[in-house]
Amino acid sequence: MRRALLLFAIVLGLAAVAASVSRPHKDDNQRPTTTQSQAAPTIEPGTAPAAPPAGESGPGSVSVTFDADSPKAHRIEAGQAATVIVDVPEPGQVSIDDLGLTDAAEPTTPASFDVLTSRAGRYAITFEPADTSAPLEAGTLVVE
Repeated sequence: MRRALLLFAIVLGLAAVAASVSRPHKDDNQRPTTTQSQAAPTIEPGTAPAAPPAGESGPGSVSVTFDADSPKAHRIEAGQAATVIVDVPEPGQVSIDDLGLTDAAEPTTPASFDVLTSRAGRYAITFEPADTSAPLEAGTLVVE
């Protein structure tokens, strides 16, 4: 009985030491997470996007939501920060090619882009389902 209690105490002590050594540092908990793709967005000289907190638009910015099932056009002003969210019916990849933006999306996790451009124009948003190779139109972002 004594041996069993001693063995239990040793195992419990080693587990406590291992847990204290493996604790993450405070810096590790504050690492930013992103749903953006590996490709870096193109930013025009003299502009710097101010990224709003996740799920919120900052002051002077707008949030625009597209649905890949019913493509529509949404307008924003040139130089205005915008969060573009694209809901998709199945897993795949969403891109705004003219702005160099790409993001993976699923039905429960829409694609999200922080957009800031001073170039006026029409930017096609395409959705390419994972099971097919033909991209579909998901909408158009109109910058005026």
